[in-house]
Amino acid sequence: MSASTGGGDDDDDSPDLVCQLDCVQGMVDALSSVRWKRHQDAVIELSEHGIVLIVEESGCLQAKVYLKRELFISYNYSAEGRPRFGLSLGLLVDCLNIFSAPGNTSVIEIQYPGPDMQLLLKSVGSPDSCLYAEIRTRIPDTISWDYHFEQAGNIPLTFTVKSAILKEAIDDLDWPGSSIQIILQPDPPMVTFRGEGHGDLQIEFPYYANTDLLIAFQCDHHISSRYKYKFLRATTSNFPSCVLKENRSSKVTIGRGGMLKIQHLVSVAKPATLNHYADAQPSRIAYIEFFVKPEEGESHSYD
Repeated sequence: MSASTGGGDDDDDSPDLVCQLDCVQGMVDALSSVRWKRHQDAVIELSEHGIVLIVEESGCLQAKVYLKRELFISYNYSAEGRPRFGLSLGLLVDCLNIFSAPGNTSVIEIQYPGPDMQLLLKSVGSPDSCLYAEIRTRIPDTISWDYHFEQAGNIPLTFTVKSAILKEAIDDLDWPGSSIQIILQPDPPMVTFRGEGHGDLQIEFPYYANTDLLIAFQCDHHISSRYKYKFLRATTSNFPSCVLKENRSSKVTIGRGGMLKIQHLVSVAKPATLNHYADAQPSRIAYIEFFVKPEEGESHSYD
């Protein structure tokens, strides 16, 4: 089962990471979920635990994709510390799409760094053909704001909802240039999304009235925060179809100062095993986190 590391010369300068993945489409789905515009830069951080990809915009929106080492069929890490590099997210997704096209091998080898600090992608396991790609990397941009998330009180202010329902609610609140208010209240237990623009639209999710809407709810005091619609929409606008087909759930939490955290799960499994093992194998899940800052002075909490 061991695959040869393509590339030629074997010197003492071994790459920081050589890993293999048997479901390229799953990786494409995970990375596409944080691609909210055509030209987008990303920072990749490597560690012995896996790969983390970080993207952000305007110091107000940040997303992280966690690809744990268990997702890979092999993961050979030899770096000191946690190497970081920047690249184009669009270019990475486009290259991976080529490897996931019908008729191509479903196993790729990822290596970093190449001779000129490139990210190298190569198909393996096929005696007849080999796809190969090099992606130029650069010194990573610094992350412009701290995404450290703190609870707003003694218990988390959080709710869990089906991802498709969350996406539908945010899509329905589309007022150009508007902001969206999210309200959590303990009595009666309810989540409210309110959009204001050319009109006023309100969507309510009562907790006990319909368990199909809110799967879980935790709130001990009234809290209200307002977010720019374009940032909120980016958290659900590129859901891969597998998330909706599998009827997965998303977790939404409001933290200190109104910081919003939205967490999604994306399956990274071979299609043949998706239905039987996706939920039974937590190692085959990519974790996606979005952090959205509230509009200035728009977080209110009431006991």
